[in-house]
Amino acid sequence: MRASHPPRILLLYGSLRERSFSRLLVEEAARLLQAMGAETQIFCPSGLPLPDDAPESHPKVQELRALTLWAEGMVWCSPERHGAMTGIMKAQIDWIPLSAGAVRPTQGKTLAVMQVCGGSQSFNAVNQMRVLGRWMRMLTIPNQSSVAKAFQEFDADNRMRPSSYYDRVVDVMEELVKFTLLTRDVAPYLVDRYSERKESAEELAKRVNLPKAT
Repeated sequence: MRASHPPRILLLYGSLRERSFSRLLVEEAARLLQAMGAETQIFCPSGLPLPDDAPESHPKVQELRALTLWAEGMVWCSPERHGAMTGIMKAQIDWIPLSAGAVRPTQGKTLAVMQVCGGSQSFNAVNQMRVLGRWMRMLTIPNQSSVAKAFQEFDADNRMRPSSYYDRVVDVMEELVKFTLLTRDVAPYLVDRYSERKESAEELAKRVNLPKAT
């Protein structure tokens, strides 16, 4: 399939540890996406304030929102902590508005979800992120990745070792690129809603049907 421009993918991760395995997995994913012809940006959540604890004009909030507008697809990768995604991951998503005036930063864009586990494989974080992706009206791809015992899956150079986990990451990124290319031109149509069209029509009628001058 020919594309007018490379798919633009934003990657978010959910840990600020010096050796963050969610960040390492995102970096590995970004390399794969670039090899597949995509443009990538990785947002660093360090310095991002808690939601509602700073104005929307905060530089990190503005950076995140600008990258969200730039992106056609996203990758969310979180560690599982206390059986859930991290607060750092959730804070990033919470700072992204569902709509900002006539602009809808996430709606109709593609999403891939991944998680890293300190112990045995789990899917709590990816399941929660799928719920959020649906709420943000994103086109979440069917495939996903959960890397068990992530500390064993990266070498001294912070590159992911060959394994079935790595193969799954390749599958997920390949699927994300395909879905992004397939839906990029029809995303507005896919998320168009009758209720919103009706509301817009009623608002237009109120503006147009002004009372006659006396």
